[in-house]
Amino acid sequence: MAIFVILALLLGVACGQVFFSEETAGFISEKSEWVLMLLMFSVGISVGTNRELFQKLRRMDLRVWMVPVGVILGSLLGSALCGVLAPFGFLPTLSVGAGMGWYSLSGVMLSDFYGAEVGALAFLSNLLRELISFLTIPLAVRYLNPYAAIALAGATSEDTTLPILMRHSSAEMVVYSVINGVLTSAAVPVLLRMFYIS
Repeated sequence: MAIFVILALLLGVACGQVFFSEETAGFISEKSEWVLMLLMFSVGISVGTNRELFQKLRRMDLRVWMVPVGVILGSLLGSALCGVLAPFGFLPTLSVGAGMGWYSLSGVMLSDFYGAEVGALAFLSNLLRELISFLTIPLAVRYLNPYAAIALAGATSEDTTLPILMRHSSAEMVVYSVINGVLTSAAVPVLLRMFYIS
């Protein structure tokens, strides 16, 4: 699956260079949100038809909150360690890690805050996080646990990496994935703004 995702990305880059204009790319990007909504709708049907899942959801403990808190703290800790060594400064580097895989938003916001160089770094590092997630989620589920796989995905666990998480884990983990994605995605703009004001 991950190989097909990377091949699709490379094919898209090639087509963008040769066949499509920026206007066409903007139109396609606009319509991709509808494809994502259709995917979420189909996931909702899958989750909704699973009667046992809602019983499990009622019995869920603090793990449902611990996963996104762990993802946020882990991402910030890793970027804080890089911030000591990176030439961009501590807060800009911390902000790059606070993107948690949401490359489109973090790239744009950090370009506005710190300039194009930090914005490009945010875009590339968060895109790389998503691509690495595609490759490592199956390994994380097999050799660690599904929670580690969700942590790898970061904010993308509710959308782009959700199909891979569904394929390699259980229906119960889908709920954890979506909740993690929603909460970490909500935290991204708050954290980016907070670090910039600091």
